[in-house]
Amino acid sequence: MPPSHLFADRPAQPPEPGAVDALISQTRRLRGEVDAVRRDAVANDDDPQQRWQRALCDLAVHQLDDLGAHLGQLRVGVPEGVAPGTGADAEPEVDIVPDPAAEPDPGTAYGEAAPARTGSLLSRVGSAEWNLLTDEVSWSEELFQIFGRPAESGPMSLDELPSMVFAEDQSVLQGLVTDCLIDGKPIDGEFRIVRTDGRVRTVHMTGEPVLDSDGCTASMWAVLRDVSELRRSQRAVRESRDSLERSRQIERTERRVAVELQEAVLPPWRGSLRFAHDGPAPLDVAAHYLPAASTGLIGGDWYDALALPGGDALLTVGDLTGHGVAATSSMAMLLGALRGMAVAGIRPGDLMGHLNQLLETSVQPALGSAMCCRYDPVAQTLTWAQAGHPAPLLFRDGTGHALRRPEGVLLGATTGGRYGETETQLFPGDLLVLHTDGLTRGSGAQDDTGTRRLLALGPRLTEARDALECVRAVVEEFGEEPREDDACVMVVQVGR
Repeated sequence: MPPSHLFADRPAQPPEPGAVDALISQTRRLRGEVDAVRRDAVANDDDPQQRWQRALCDLAVHQLDDLGAHLGQLRVGVPEGVAPGTGADAEPEVDIVPDPAAEPDPGTAYGEAAPARTGSLLSRVGSAEWNLLTDEVSWSEELFQIFGRPAESGPMSLDELPSMVFAEDQSVLQGLVTDCLIDGKPIDGEFRIVRTDGRVRTVHMTGEPVLDSDGCTASMWAVLRDVSELRRSQRAVRESRDSLERSRQIERTERRVAVELQEAVLPPWRGSLRFAHDGPAPLDVAAHYLPAASTGLIGGDWYDALALPGGDALLTVGDLTGHGVAATSSMAMLLGALRGMAVAGIRPGDLMGHLNQLLETSVQPALGSAMCCRYDPVAQTLTWAQAGHPAPLLFRDGTGHALRRPEGVLLGATTGGRYGETETQLFPGDLLVLHTDGLTRGSGAQDDTGTRRLLALGPRLTEARDALECVRAVVEEFGEEPREDDACVMVVQVGR
């Protein structure tokens, strides 16, 4: 059975790997047996019956090669950058003439639908012989069917045959015939024909010259196989593979741009960031970004710490919905606006309101959660506001708890949202952990397992030498988990 019909009219079910391996082994074994029969047929070139037997063996070898290629593809799929049938475990494909860019679909007329598939291999294989001494030509009945030529019109001579061949492929046919008649070379090649009904078919031709007693070419015989359906399926696989490769290239490019944009915006901290305030309690800050494991795309999470005029410090974390360049570009816009308003002295609650308005009117609508803190090192107070964001965790003397959140809805969720503020007194040695919800998100809205795990790190965080060591402890606890969303964490340690 031809490979293009191997799985026709069967439900699309994933094959068992062992079954496919068994079919591949049987195909290879059968090909070896056919090769052995073919070698025996070569022993007597003068016997027409032997020539026909050898031609059928050649045809069977081509069919088995195609079948092996399909089975190899079925077992290993179509890996990136590897054409069907070229994998290490796949049988070789038949070499074909490269298709020109404007080639119509094989098996279709200009603007017509593809014809119904034929169920018999013999209906797609025909034979011909051209006698050069008597100008006699004989075609099998099947060859008339392949060319769509009425039997009463008679077979075509070698001079007439190019009239049905694509103009781009006429040189291919001419080369095959010339090499056979003049140099005595076997024929093995493909060309496309336009049938009398306008349908385009791809034909694979194999054959040999028949020599007379003087060693001159007396006739040429050939077996012609209609391979249109096989080539169409190969083209579909090739186009699908090319489309997949283009999609992967676009994804890789988008990821690279998103990573570069994120790295250009987020603080490039390689260690703790120390604010040299005049007050008695300077801050030691460290942060880390954890990408999502499931998508591999960069999201809109951010963290930032910035020294403000007058000696205060801005501390912020946030998360915008989405991934890729759109999310990172919106994050860059939002973070730039946040820094500018904080430097201008706008309080955290009002600042959240302005960010909400900015995100609401953005050309790339999105939702976001954020937390903005302003630390006064002289008064040792933390004034902060939030927009649908997890509250900071405060660790003191080895134990931690979440601070009480002021009111505040998600950024971009509603027009004119109001954002409250709350003030927390900090003491030397206190530790703040600010994070996005991707770090501790559980299986449901009420699942606080992640937060409890983070709070359980209290003794280890309290004993850490600096903020950077605290961040490392958090990453060790949560970094290897298969998160569906990216996350970031920032640790702020109040100096003693």
